[in-house]
Amino acid sequence: MKIDASILQDAAAIAAIRKDIHAHPELCFQEMRTADVVAQQLASWGIALHRGMATTGVIGIIHGRDGGACGRGVGLRADMDALPMQEFNTFAHASTHPGKMHACGHDGHTAMLLAAAKQLAARRDFDGTVYAIFQPAEEGGGGAREMVKEGLFTQFPMEAVFGMHNWPGGKVGTFAVSAGPVMASSNEFKITIHGKGSHAALPHNGIDPVPIACQLVQGFQTIITRNKKPVDAGVISVTMLEAGEATNVVPDFCVMQGTVRTFSVEVLDMIEQRMREVSEKLCEAFGARCEFSFRRNYPPTINSAREAAFARTVMEGIVGAENVTAQEPTMGAEDFAYMLQAKPGAYCFISNGDGDHRSIGHGGGPCTLHNPSYDFNDDLIPLGGTYWVKLARQWLAAPQGR
Repeated sequence: MKIDASILQDAAAIAAIRKDIHAHPELCFQEMRTADVVAQQLASWGIALHRGMATTGVIGIIHGRDGGACGRGVGLRADMDALPMQEFNTFAHASTHPGKMHACGHDGHTAMLLAAAKQLAARRDFDGTVYAIFQPAEEGGGGAREMVKEGLFTQFPMEAVFGMHNWPGGKVGTFAVSAGPVMASSNEFKITIHGKGSHAALPHNGIDPVPIACQLVQGFQTIITRNKKPVDAGVISVTMLEAGEATNVVPDFCVMQGTVRTFSVEVLDMIEQRMREVSEKLCEAFGARCEFSFRRNYPPTINSAREAAFARTVMEGIVGAENVTAQEPTMGAEDFAYMLQAKPGAYCFISNGDGDHRSIGHGGGPCTLHNPSYDFNDDLIPLGGTYWVKLARQWLAAPQGR
């Protein structure tokens, strides 16, 4: 691996910042302390700041040797927020805030971008501007959407924007990137079936919403298997079913909730329409009434072909072609999708290892994302930081419109 020597030298200090952030997790749009830590570090390295976008966002503005006069720019994005989870780890940097935890590695993402920002500012051996985007509220808050709405790309002109997420299970020293959809859209539905309550011993006097719900659960799967093309990906999962308060009463209503995931808006449009039709018509057939609501959270994350290929070239120059794999699309969601809707770019994975890096005192179970025993692997800081530095420099050095 060709790791930047200066970033490697700083790795322990940056890891200490990462552990401090891990010990003080903050939820979406509440990242006040985290934003202060990031801003203080950037300012200490002579980096100009913009704060307050999407409430707690921080943008480091790193002009090159031309002072940014050429007008070119590229964005590098890291997320900062934690999850509403109780941490099982007991090592020294475990969460000090009950019910909050950095279980997805956003503390590490922040650290990798800080490592890169320091070196980019120290050298400024490029023309143009690098924007280090520290984004709040990825975990359900749509912080990327809010930053775009508030003028991220108009206030800070950039040709492309890039993101990176740690990925447990793979060998440290490997990356994955591909063109096209790499993460799914995230959507929620809520269906209330209004029947007619009755005594459970006299069900003919009522309209039981429970068997209607059971038929809906099964019927939704025919949307996946019979309405959707087999080559298109889509998931409908009913994850909550609530009905009744007593064993001898047919309930008056039943509530179903769940999630829908797709890799394209077209498939999502079809699924939403068919779910609504099936729900309303089936309830009508049984003499019940249906309330159907569908909320679209995050769109699919779709990498631009040119930018994904560029990112791959940078990675191969660091770890070798044999250590850069194709991204296996995942049905998880990511709000970086909103940035990719507005700008070309690519979202990649950097392997976090299998969990052997965790200190004594880690919780039981695997080191997987959104797991109470998770911890970011600090060995990724010099590698991720090197990737960011090389990506920014090579992008700005290449001909515009490459």
